[in-house]
Amino acid sequence: MVAFLARCVIIKELNPMKKKILVVDDDESVAGTVKLLLESTNNYQVKILSQAKDILTHVHAFKPDVVLLDLLMPDIGGFEVCEMLDNDSVGMGTPIIVVSGLDKDVDKVKAYKLGIVDYLVKPITKNDLVASVEKAIKSKEQKD
Repeated sequence: MVAFLARCVIIKELNPMKKKILVVDDDESVAGTVKLLLESTNNYQVKILSQAKDILTHVHAFKPDVVLLDLLMPDIGGFEVCEMLDNDSVGMGTPIIVVSGLDKDVDKVKAYKLGIVDYLVKPITKNDLVASVEKAIKSKEQKD
């Protein structure tokens, strides 16, 4: 029985039909909630990254379909992460959705100028999150 369950977990994690989402947020409770909300739809495989400085390593290894990014990170700010991804051959073109507590228009404008596809202000709802991720995936598929 244990072997069967282990195989099920491996198959679930390797399911190519699930879209890969990389959550970059140093707040474990927010990142964990986002992961639970997305995985509860059974359409997404979610990986959490708590340090933005490791973004390129994880983008190269995980190859996410979408990056959910907090702007206020302790090591590297979200705006810099957007620029890093845009200048990277693998990260370029990966849709970025900002999920932040920053609600000022100046931050939103700056983020959109850097090419994000959506900006969600914390706290977020499951419906808004899923709709935003689906919009980002459709946008990427149209470009590809």
